[in-house]
Amino acid sequence: MAKQQYNLLLAYYGDDFTGSTDALEFLSRAGVKTVLFIEPPTTTQLSKYKNLQAIGVAGNTRALPPDEMEQELIPAFSALKDLGASHVHYKVCSTFDSSPAIGSIGRAADVGAKVFKAPFIPLLVAAPPLGRYCLYGNLYARMGIGSQGEIYRLDRHPSMSRHPSTPMNEADLRLHLSKQTQQQIGLMDILSIDQDAAEDKLETLIGSGSEIVLFDALYTEQLLPIAELIDQYADKTQPLFSIGSSGIEMALGQLWEQQGLTQPIIDWPAAGKAKSMLVVSGSCSPVTAKQIEYAVKKGFASVAIDTVALATAADISAMVKQYVAEVTGLMEQGKHVIIHTSLGADDPRIADTHKVFTDKGLTEATIRSKTAQLYGQVLGQIASGVAGQIKLQRLVIAGGDTSSFVARTMGIEAVEMIAPVSPGAPLCRAYAPGTAIDGIEVNFKGGQVGAEDYFVKVKEGK
Repeated sequence: MAKQQYNLLLAYYGDDFTGSTDALEFLSRAGVKTVLFIEPPTTTQLSKYKNLQAIGVAGNTRALPPDEMEQELIPAFSALKDLGASHVHYKVCSTFDSSPAIGSIGRAADVGAKVFKAPFIPLLVAAPPLGRYCLYGNLYARMGIGSQGEIYRLDRHPSMSRHPSTPMNEADLRLHLSKQTQQQIGLMDILSIDQDAAEDKLETLIGSGSEIVLFDALYTEQLLPIAELIDQYADKTQPLFSIGSSGIEMALGQLWEQQGLTQPIIDWPAAGKAKSMLVVSGSCSPVTAKQIEYAVKKGFASVAIDTVALATAADISAMVKQYVAEVTGLMEQGKHVIIHTSLGADDPRIADTHKVFTDKGLTEATIRSKTAQLYGQVLGQIASGVAGQIKLQRLVIAGGDTSSFVARTMGIEAVEMIAPVSPGAPLCRAYAPGTAIDGIEVNFKGGQVGAEDYFVKVKEGK
């Protein structure tokens, strides 16, 4: 792929699908023509989409151990670098889900440093419109993106502090990240961002050896000064590699608007009420569990997957066929359906399935990767099977770790935003040539996203 073949402002790699659509939304809202691909796009794929200003790649590294991450990221980063965008972003969850053993953001930083050889790596995790705030290096998160939930320091967050795979027991992102990389981490604290001397401080940090610089942010208005600071180090011939939440897209979107390169889109057409909607959930978040409970009270049908049986099955095809028949039958009765692998972190299926894998001698990191892949493939096969039997209008895929595997199993090539739903989780059009999924409306929901009425709201499309 030749360098600077496309006039792109930014290219990004998301460590899971739900986070990737989060970045897609904020770029699209900023008026940046963006398409999100499953794999780094070929020239033939890119030629299908006119006037592109940004592209994303929805990866699955959040569910991989470090060595597998590196095998995935070296060619992916190299491909994105060759597109000729000034900025290349490694998009992570705004709750910084990671550990030395799984989804290591530090390993991504190490690979990025080798591929891009930029002066430093900006790290921006704060995303105030999503309820994510960083103060003196410590991350705070609202309970439920797009809700009015309480705000907690990350190590005291009711959901993230108890995450079954990557529990966050350290809110200081410098300390958390230092367990994953040997790179020196500096801080542009909240008192430095808006100051006239901010540029000098950043130069001092870089000059004193900071290879990664974490930026605090409390208010949306503080994102533009951050974008102005980091953009000075970006060039099409030498892209600036950054790591962070969709705060990166929010910040750069403000900058490009100021520079007259884009015009924000304010009025999006409403999606309208879905005639048929299926939710496939691999999420273990208590936020998602409450959303499922609320939807069932409002008339949705609930189908629980026997994950222990899945983990012990020699061939899952018979089980998939059974669930496709059950879901299709319910939808033919006019029901909207949610099929799920758990209802919150306390669902006994989680512990029981975990025991099956530990009895097989698998490590914790391998178990997380194994379950994400298994659940993702099964949910993807169920969704494809249902779409092949009835006219499925709208599909919601819930769960960060499983989402990429679901999308790949369904044969999705790319998605493009068509309407807002909840901050960080837009409604998209799926492009999956030659499959029953091609052209359907699809929504990817992270575990922490949305208020209690989320699934009902998506169904109503208002």
